[in-house]
Amino acid sequence: MIALSDYLIVSAILFGLGVAGIFINRKNVIILLMCIELILLSVSTNFVAFSRFLDDIMGQVFVFFILTVAAAEAAIGLAILVVLFRKKKNIDVEEMDLLKG
Repeated sequence: MIALSDYLIVSAILFGLGVAGIFINRKNVIILLMCIELILLSVSTNFVAFSRFLDDIMGQVFVFFILTVAAAEAAIGLAILVVLFRKKKNIDVEEMDLLKG
């Protein structure tokens, strides 16, 4: 049987990879979005693991909300990137001053 600590270790590795990806690669917006998705996946793994081991369904309900927000974030983020790429022909993070107020 898989213990709770195994799930938490996998979740910590996913979270660490997501945070490391954000700090290491600050140039590519698509990789930044994927790193944010990894962080959300690690949080979801924690919710499911604790929900399973505490016999409470609420953690799994929260995961549905997290997945909904992650899907909306990915769709809106990619739509903004497509518009910016069509306008500037570049999606480099350092050159995206178009959204400044």
